Amino acid sequence: MHRFQTTAVHAGRDDFGALCVHAPPLDLSTTYPIADLAVGSASFDALVGGGATAANPIYARLHNPTVARAEAAIAALEGTEACVAYASGMAAMTAVLLARAQHGKHVLVVRPLYGTSDHLLASGMCGLEAEFVQADEIAARRRADTALVVIETPANPTLQLVDIRAVAAAAGEVPVLVDSTFATPVLQRPAEFGAAYVLHSATKFLGGHGDVIAGVVCCDEAHAAPLRTVRAATGALLHPLAAYLLHRGLPTLKLRVEAAQANAQVLAQRLQQHPAVARVFYPGLAGAHGAQLVGRQMRGPGCLMAFELHGGHAAAAAVMAAVKVMTPAVSLGSVDTLIQHPAGLTHRMVDDAVKAATGITPGLLRLSVGIEDVEDLWDDLAQSLAVASASVE
Repeated sequence: MHRFQTTAVHAGRDDFGALCVHAPPLDLSTTYPIADLAVGSASFDALVGGGATAANPIYARLHNPTVARAEAAIAALEGTEACVAYASGMAAMTAVLLARAQHGKHVLVVRPLYGTSDHLLASGMCGLEAEFVQADEIAARRRADTALVVIETPANPTLQLVDIRAVAAAAGEVPVLVDSTFATPVLQRPAEFGAAYVLHSATKFLGGHGDVIAGVVCCDEAHAAPLRTVRAATGALLHPLAAYLLHRGLPTLKLRVEAAQANAQVLAQRLQQHPAVARVFYPGLAGAHGAQLVGRQMRGPGCLMAFELHGGHAAAAAVMAAVKVMTPAVSLGSVDTLIQHPAGLTHRMVDDAVKAATGITPGLLRLSVGIEDVEDLWDDLAQSLAVASASVE
């Protein structure tokens, strides 16, 4: 068993020697020749039934070698038996819900979480009844038909941390899904604390360069097989070019996360002292929600933060318009710093009362810190906050 950084560089490359290649091969085939019909039929049954491999890939919707290598690499980083990749993080979330719908129609969900995940669950469009609860209510609200518990930690956008081990214990035999996108396996490996499913919007840190949309679910093989069956039936496959880019980004994951985290710690502390800022949400600050889990569940406070401005929506809009180095855009986890307005963008579909109850106020901005020079980032924040303060006086 290698250490994390060595695994990040070498995982998913086991067949490179036999192929006599150094860079990951990119297989763009949509279909594969079938020399023996009996082998082809058996392969079809195996893959449609959720198998990870077969003698013949048959068709790219069922299996692709480039995708499989990226899956193997991410599973190694998360410490799970398997990883199943999808065309987006939301496709991955949908696949888990559809797979668990065979076991019951009730899902327990802890807010806050990504706005589209919240909308998908609240809408019931996957045929499931989502009940939104506090983490300490899970054991009491669990029912005979509860099929899944869903949490996101750190939570989007207010960075609240949830104790995964405590949630898994409260869930009992019900599997727990943890959206660990903000943490990455560099800082947190939820399977070690009892999570059955570890979900990532791989568009974010795992890809890391703003040029790939992808989602993954890491889990044991028993949970992975139904996910592959759902993927085959719904066509939510990850394109091999996206898988190639995803795999290529993994060797620098730890380096990127640690550099961005160091920047985030500086910015959070300075923002906390700025007169235009009412509150900073960051797990690395004293008194942050769940801060006691940093060092126990998370190996660091991460690269994301949110901060609330005294001037409300007008001030938030002014900051987004004034930044010069940072990019005003949704998404996160790229090498460059992104700033966005959750209430007006990523969480716009969430009910206004829910936004208010979970701290998603009109003056809240979410910052995904990149790897630029921290002093340039602070200069940009300081000048944009000055512009915002002047505009709302």
